[in-house]
Amino acid sequence: MGPTDFEVYRKEVAARMRQTGDTIPEVRAAFRMKYSFSSLPFAEQLPIWTYIWKEEKNYKVRCQAFFYSEVQALKEPHRKTAWAVLRQWQDYVDGWPFCDGLAKIYTQLLVSYPEEVFAQLVKWNSSKDLWKRRQSVVSLLYYSRTKKTHLPFERMIPLLDNLMEDQQYYVQKGVGWSLREFHNVYPEKTFSFLRSNIKRVSAIAFSPATEKFDAKKKQLILSLRRA
Repeated sequence: MGPTDFEVYRKEVAARMRQTGDTIPEVRAAFRMKYSFSSLPFAEQLPIWTYIWKEEKNYKVRCQAFFYSEVQALKEPHRKTAWAVLRQWQDYVDGWPFCDGLAKIYTQLLVSYPEEVFAQLVKWNSSKDLWKRRQSVVSLLYYSRTKKTHLPFERMIPLLDNLMEDQQYYVQKGVGWSLREFHNVYPEKTFSFLRSNIKRVSAIAFSPATEKFDAKKKQLILSLRRA
């Protein structure tokens, strides 16, 4: 199986998407209908979806590749192979929906392979690509409630600290999201970090970072910010 076969499969998926509505439930329903190659084993199917992810521009078609990976990549027999391939998918991210979609996968793989995945996040943290910088912090915790284990605060916080003054809107949204999730897992340490760095927290990041604060904490952090 090679690029010629992959292109046939890409056209098959694209043809179905042309007949599918634009809502996410409709696009997901189309995926559940299966494709001619859906019965292939993971080792053969992942390269097909990778080709589609890299070559296709249509959002709905690329969603089909993501829907496959978000389930199959996290199955225990597949995780090691999945990380080796899916880390490359980030190179083709050009917007926040797919960036955050991959974060849903990467954060789980971070639990299984903390050294390998964290090392990649560190590299992305200093990338010229804004989506890689966003990914480097959003994947640390994603939605923290989706995991039972997390890396130590002291290991993760330098990645956030490095992006506090980043000028890109979507990076700052990622910083705010991550600060909120940091606070969910490490409330006192995160609050102390915010107090010490309150002048560095952008207006974009501040709102999501503090949205889960109780009234007392929010009042204190607001008074410090005004001062």
